[in-house]
Parts: sequence; C-alpha cells; structure tokens
Amino acid sequence: MKRTIRTTALAVGALTASLCLSAGPAEADAPAPRIDLRVLVVSDGGPATDAIAAELETAGTPYTEVDLQDAGRPVIDAGFLADTVDGRPRARFQAVVLPNDNPFPANSAEMTALTAYERTYAIPQVDAYTYARPEVGLQYAVGAGYAGSVDGVRAEVTRAGLAGPFGYLDGAVPFEDNSPTVGESYAYLSAPAPGADFVPYVQAAIPGRATKGSLVGEYRHDGRRELVVTFVYNQHQQQFRLLARGIVEWMTSGVHLGADRNYFAVHVDDVFAADDRWDTELNCTPGDVDCPPGEGTPDPIRMVPADVDHATAWQDRRNFTLDMAYNGSGSVDHRQDNDGADPLADKLIAARNDFRWVNHTYTHAFLGCVQDVSVVPWKCATGPDGSTRWVSRNEIADEIATNRVWGETAGLPLEQDELVTGEHSGLKVTPQQPVDNPNLGPALADNGIAWLASDNSRDPVQRQVGSATTVSRYPMNVFYNAGRAAEQVDEYNWIYTSRAQGGSGICEDNPATSTCLPAPLDTATGYAGHIVPLETRIALGHVLSNDPKPHFIHQSNLAEDRIAYPVLDGVLGGYEDLFADSTPVVNLRMEDIGVEMRRRAAWRSAVDAGQVTAYRVGDAVTVQAPAGVAVTATMPAGTLRGDAAFGDAYAGALSGWTATAGGTLGLTLPSTAEAPSPAAEPGAPAAAPSTAPRTRVPAGVSDPVPYGAER
Repeated sequence: MKRTIRTTALAVGALTASLCLSAGPAEADAPAPRIDLRVLVVSDGGPATDAIAAELETAGTPYTEVDLQDAGRPVIDAGFLADTVDGRPRARFQAVVLPNDNPFPANSAEMTALTAYERTYAIPQVDAYTYARPEVGLQYAVGAGYAGSVDGVRAEVTRAGLAGPFGYLDGAVPFEDNSPTVGESYAYLSAPAPGADFVPYVQAAIPGRATKGSLVGEYRHDGRRELVVTFVYNQHQQQFRLLARGIVEWMTSGVHLGADRNYFAVHVDDVFAADDRWDTELNCTPGDVDCPPGEGTPDPIRMVPADVDHATAWQDRRNFTLDMAYNGSGSVDHRQDNDGADPLADKLIAARNDFRWVNHTYTHAFLGCVQDVSVVPWKCATGPDGSTRWVSRNEIADEIATNRVWGETAGLPLEQDELVTGEHSGLKVTPQQPVDNPNLGPALADNGIAWLASDNSRDPVQRQVGSATTVSRYPMNVFYNAGRAAEQVDEYNWIYTSRAQGGSGICEDNPATSTCLPAPLDTATGYAGHIVPLETRIALGHVLSNDPKPHFIHQSNLAEDRIAYPVLDGVLGGYEDLFADSTPVVNLRMEDIGVEMRRRAAWRSAVDAGQVTAYRVGDAVTVQAPAGVAVTATMPAGTLRGDAAFGDAYAGALSGWTATAGGTLGLTLPSTAEAPSPAAEPGAPAAAPSTAPRTRVPAGVSDPVPYGAER
C-alpha cells in the first residue's frame, strides 16, 4: 500500500518503528504488546463521529462506542483502555476517534488516560471535527485563514495524502452544493502553525488569498499522532464518502478487520418484451393497472436492433457489463405478430455473450395474489369466504421453468439459480398484499432458485423465501413507461407536484417519503437539468457507500431517446474523475452480490455477539471466528497467509473474505509496513480542551423518492 511521504521535519520528529517491533516505551526485554483490532469511538451525538461509526459498521470493522451523553456510560480510564493477557500488555483499541481533539472538561482524568494510552501504545487519534488553532497544529482561521461555508468547493488531496492514506483517489474532493438555499458544509481553512509538525492531506484554497488551508491533516506532538479534520460532515455527503476509506486506513495503518469497495451493477428488466407507455393526457399508462380498464390506447415501447449496437458499444467504452433480465414470451409474441420475424431478438441472441442474463419469468405475470384490476388502485381478489386468492404454485413454477428453457434454447449464458419476478411479485407489496404469496417459496424450491430479486424501496433487508435468499435492488427514478425524455418529465411532474400545480398531489399526501417540486419541470429541459443530476447523485452515493446492491432500469430506457445512459454515464464518468486506477468499480452479477450480502450479515452477527477475536503482535495478525463465518480483513500489500499472498488487490491494499473453519487465521505483515509511532516528546502535557462549535450540523437536501419506478 502507498505510504505517507515523510518530510524532513516529520522524520526528525518521529520514532522509527515497524510492525515487527514493539510499539511504545516498553523495556528492552518486555514482550511486544498485543494490539486488538478494534476502534474506540467516543461520540457526542454529532454527525461527524456518527459518520465514522457508520463507515466502520458498513465495512465490518469492530468498534466500541462510548456516548458522552449517556449517564451510564463506562469511564474511560487506564483499565478500560489496556490490560494484560497471558503476561503480555494489551491495548484494547488500535485507534481512538474523538468528536474533537479534547471533548472532556478541563483537567479531565479521562483525557489524561487517553493521552497516556496513545503515547504508550502508539495509538493514533482522529479528531472527527475541530476548529483550526495552534492546539491542533494549525494557525487560527480568523485572520490568516477562513471559517465559513465550503459548499461547492473543489478541495484536493495533497502529494502527501496521495502517497499516504488517500492514494486511492485521483486528487479532487468536490464538496456538495445541492441547494442554493441550504448550507451544507462548514469548514475552517488555515495553514500549519509555525514550528508545528503538521502535514496536510486534504486542502482547499483560502478565499481571497493565494494560499491553501488544511481540511484534513496529520499533527504529531507530545508523543502522539492526530488526524485533524476541520470540516463538518454527515455520513451521506459525498466529501465524507470519498475520504472515509482513507480516514480508516490512517487510523489503522492499513491493518484492520472489514473491507470497503465501490460496487455498481445495473439490471435491465423486461428484455425482449415491450413496456406500456405513459399517456401525457390521461396521466396514466394504458394497458397497465394504473389506467381504468379500457381507457386510452396502449403504445408499447420496445428496443430495436440499433439499441443493441448502442448498448454493446457503450459497455465497451465504459468497461461495464449490464445484466439483462429477460421475458422470453416477448419474442415469441413478436414473432407470432410479424410472420416469424424478430430482428431485436436475433440481434440480442447474436450478442448474448456481451451481457449477463437473468430469468425474469416467461410472461412477466404478476405472481402474488390474483389481482382485481377493475378498480384503481388494484386490490387482491378474494374467494367466496373472503380469503385471498393466490397465484398457484404450478403457475409460478411454470413461469420460471418455461423462461429458463426458452433462454437455454436461445443459448443465453444463464445462472439458473437467479430470478427476478415481474414487479418483484410474489413478495409482499403494501398496502394490497402485506405478506408473501405462500406458494412462492415452494415454487422457487421446485426450480432450484437460490437468489431472488426484491425491491429495496419496500424490502431492503436480505431474507429467506423458500430456497432463495433475496437480493435487494435499488429502483432508479427512470420510469419503465418512458422511452422519451419528455414523457419521463411529464410523469415526474405528475408525481412530484402539488394538485394546485396540476400534479397528482402524491407528494403532498406522503411528505415523509416524497418531496414536492417547487414548480413543474420544463419538459424540454427538465430531464437533463434536474432528473439526471439528481439520479446520478443518488446512485453515485450508493456506489461510494460500500453498498453492493444492484440498481434496476427497464429495456424501454435503452430505447428511443435512450434516457438511461445520461444517468449511467454520470455515475461512471463521475466515478472515473474521482478515483485512481487502483480502485475500479466492482461490477458483480446477482448471485455474487447475494453472497457478499450474506457473508456480511453473518460476519456482523458474529462480531456483535463477541465471537470474533483479532489482534496484532509485531508483524503477526491473528483472527479467530466461528466455523462457517468467513473473515473479512484489509491488510497492506505483501501480507501473507502462510506462504501464499493474502486477499485481492484493491485501492492500494489487500482485502477479501477468508474461511477459517472455526480455527485461527494467521497473517504475516510485510516487514516494510509502518506501524504508528509516537513523536519524540514523551511527557508533554495533554492538549487543552477543545471548544469546537457543534451548532453547525450539515443539512441534507430531501430528494424525491423513486415512486413508481417499477411497474
């Protein structure tokens, strides 16, 4: 892994150490200390410490949180921080995260204990958000620097940051500016204080000056190391998401349990079929259940061969593979209506190896309750006794098996244990069908289905349905019933404007989950000007959140105006502008995503139950986990498991899942890897208490939820 550049001042002010040497001022004949691979997060309830805790939680990195606002919290003293195990001194935490550089009252015994602990065991400290002043190695922001909004600022990673913990980035760190009326980011920008051993890692131009000020930097003093962060953030903001990995790498010296990767997968539903079109006059979709029976004339949207050429060329250009969820009857019906001809199917089948393919059932039938569509909205049909009528086990199994056979006959490269039902039907859908179709699980088992797609907006938690485990998918707010940008905007206006503005009022009726537009979008410019940037930001936020869940769109979005591509280009193009080549987007197929999600759930359960033990002694890392639970860890390049290399390369480090069979996983770190080392001034007093303001909490901008994205 890339390591921090050492300036002359830094080298003079630091002790030389490596992971094969004991850390801290131990006696020459004393055993090297054991450092447990766990992070201490001391929280004041603010967004910054919450964000770092969320990053650790998602990655699967064990941590202990102490809430300063909890009257019953444990006291942070020497016994809480360290002890002795089998005659060897043990540091119970490999890093400390504080709300600021000193959140305790003046002369606090707890801060004194933390300071002594950090010096003794060379434990780094992250100041999640503090203000610039000499006590943290910076000049005061007032006068020589800047204190204020940094909305829309384009910060940069310094050479030291790129050579160190933030080497996975290309250099730019843009700060969000999602609303001209809402303050989203506040920061202190200033240069290092004279004589301070401070190295900026992320900086931005100081307004009105030719100089730059630090936003994230390392301060070495008093035998301690601090990562000083001088901007406020929450866990969802892009600037934090970009820097979160580096903050964890810095505090752990790249040796920790858990892993963080950037995932993006896109499922294209209804391939070979046609999707009904939104009617801009009726404000519904003729042929679908949102229009009263017989109202309007269906006008289906279906790809043509040129759209396949465009898709394959786009994939080649983006080095990305789409997952095609197909309905075989769409081609069968088209051939029946066109004297046996279906140029689209011929083209897709010829290019079948360019895509991944997923069974989407034969006719896209609704597989839950029997729908009564004589009313809008539809309801579940009932029998004479008032009980719900369900689509039968045989009907569901036939939809799955017939489509699989059609795909095999066409030569589609299938994974037979994957399934996306039409509209995610069969699974519960409120308010009409609050439980799964009881016939769904048996039908899945009949067909050997192991992975079943679900809609993340209504079924976000992975769960078991018969033989299958669900894989939640994010609906993109690019509607299935829109092939043209103007249609998309018209329907968007209908959903997201008030009744007074000519809309449906859905946003008024559901203020907790949907946001009304201040005014209808222009149908000529609203898609490119509003919807594309918003959907790009939402999807890119998922990519940057170590979230493997796939997104889904529809074949109609690759036809006509091809309205999906501006969003997909925005996500992938934006990503390429931000990350180094060592950190590519991870593009997995559905079953691999399901495995990743299931492993994470098992790992988190084991960690929460206290069944995972991990520690480092010198250059040796030892991990113990229950049988059947794969271990996730991130280590420096050159780490070995026995005589073999550990993990896979990603973001300048090695990471991956490793089975232990309930035994011990032993890793050997490279002798060149650098351990945290205290500065050469032991015995100096602790830093003065910080009074960094906590009133500036970054505000979010509410986004329209993906209402109606799936038919």
